[in-house]
Amino acid sequence: MKSRIVALLLVLTCFGKIAAQPTTYTKADSMEIVSLLSNGKPSTLYFAQKLLGRPYVAHTLEVNDDEQLVVNTRELDCTTLVETVTALTLCAEDGKKTFADYCNVLQQLRYRQGRLTDYTSRLHYFSDWIEDKQKMGIVTEVQKYTPPFTAVQQLDLYYMSQHPDAYAALKKHPEMVKEIAKQERTLKGRHFRYIPKKDVRNTAALRSAVKDGDIIAITCKKPGLDIAHLGFAVWKEDGLHLLNASQLHKKVVLEPMTLRQYLYKHPSHTGIRVIRIQNKK
Repeated sequence: MKSRIVALLLVLTCFGKIAAQPTTYTKADSMEIVSLLSNGKPSTLYFAQKLLGRPYVAHTLEVNDDEQLVVNTRELDCTTLVETVTALTLCAEDGKKTFADYCNVLQQLRYRQGRLTDYTSRLHYFSDWIEDKQKMGIVTEVQKYTPPFTAVQQLDLYYMSQHPDAYAALKKHPEMVKEIAKQERTLKGRHFRYIPKKDVRNTAALRSAVKDGDIIAITCKKPGLDIAHLGFAVWKEDGLHLLNASQLHKKVVLEPMTLRQYLYKHPSHTGIRVIRIQNKK
């Protein structure tokens, strides 16, 4: 491999805390992050659009025997796209321009309360991610009791603990399944209001509820899961679209179809939850 992934021990500072963690990345990753932060604007869609065309690749975080912070801007899935863009946005808003700054913000996003210990400290369910990042003051979920937020999602998560063979780390470390199951039970029964797909239409109500650059979490009715897919909201004249790392297109794209059309192409999709990155300024 010409661009070999390397692991370096970085001493990082963020939110007043210091962490020393092994970090897996390539020189190309670090150079691109610095370039984006040097020239970038504190805008979610600015950074998301810079990643259009990047290949869709799953499981890019599962490259080490032991959990490490992985930085990979060359290959993205829906979750790593959201985390990468959010970390860039937060750094830009704070005027942070170094690769170490970025790595520490990424760690704050990816792990429970920003602390990396092992695989179980990574936030695997996006509902868990939302709740944890809200506690940290990083994001806010838009929750209203008025239209278009007319549906309620009740969590019953168990997919990971019941399918450990689908996860390399759990297959290798079956002792971790108990902790994953505990995390799932903690979330059981939680209620969240969302916009059902029948109401994802080009209306004044939806345009008021969803803003450009909001994180869109697509809810689903797959047993044991909460969120099927992630992306960023982009408004166009014909309605709301999704900028996402697409398994179908095999790259990061701005979906040509509207989000409403996208949702109705997937029978298991039920609607959307809306998460907004907090602007500190």
